[in-house]
Amino acid sequence: MHPILFQIGAFPIGTYGLMLTLGFLAGMVLARQLGKRDGLAPDALADISVAVLLGGILGSKLLMIGVDLLHGEPLASVFSLGTLRAGGAIHGGVILGLLTFFWRIRKLKLPLSLTMDALTPGLALGQAIGRWGCFFAGCCFGTDGQVPWAVTFTSSDISQGTPLDMPLHPVQIYNSLANFTVLGLLLLIGRKRQFKGQVAASYFLLEGLGRTITESWRGDLERGLWFEVSWLSTGRLTGLLFLFIGASLWVWFRRQQQTSLAEI
Repeated sequence: MHPILFQIGAFPIGTYGLMLTLGFLAGMVLARQLGKRDGLAPDALADISVAVLLGGILGSKLLMIGVDLLHGEPLASVFSLGTLRAGGAIHGGVILGLLTFFWRIRKLKLPLSLTMDALTPGLALGQAIGRWGCFFAGCCFGTDGQVPWAVTFTSSDISQGTPLDMPLHPVQIYNSLANFTVLGLLLLIGRKRQFKGQVAASYFLLEGLGRTITESWRGDLERGLWFEVSWLSTGRLTGLLFLFIGASLWVWFRRQQQTSLAEI
């Protein structure tokens, strides 16, 4: 793997940062294009995208640090260069990014449902690309994988705690493929949208389902188990939360559409 691209003095420039940047740019371009379909200003969508990115980075780090601290990780390892280079807990990024989104959409006075429909496919694309950053950094690693496509990490520069010299399921790639699948489905749903907000609701349903499934191959579950339940990791818990959010948004946006039609 190549967790570090190059160094500027003593400061390493990581591959994860590059993939995060590429994912953000690709997602923002897609959001701007999709927003035009519903008459949304591209600059407003770019404003929201930048704010959500900053919130997402902070949220992913905070959730990862919080989980580590709750499960007894030493402070020295939690607040370390390895933590800085690690991808973080992506759903923490999505949650804080979502809160940032609501703040900015209120300030810019944009329609909630249409703005979410424009941004969520870009979010899925950014996640899909960003997961390759996790792969190169060695974080969010998989379980022991006796399969032909298993990956073996050997570099001492990868994320702290990642097993070296043993075949692991490339769960980061599984998640990336799942996100690309979500992206494709969202684009199809957008073309046949039955109500405003359907794309956004579908994102949370599909992402929640995908993450709940791919958690089966996560190897770092000891960092995120809840209520002493072996299968209830942080990723699976937030995946279930996403399913709830998606179902709630589906009902809410659909009722809004029906109410609007009834008033005409």
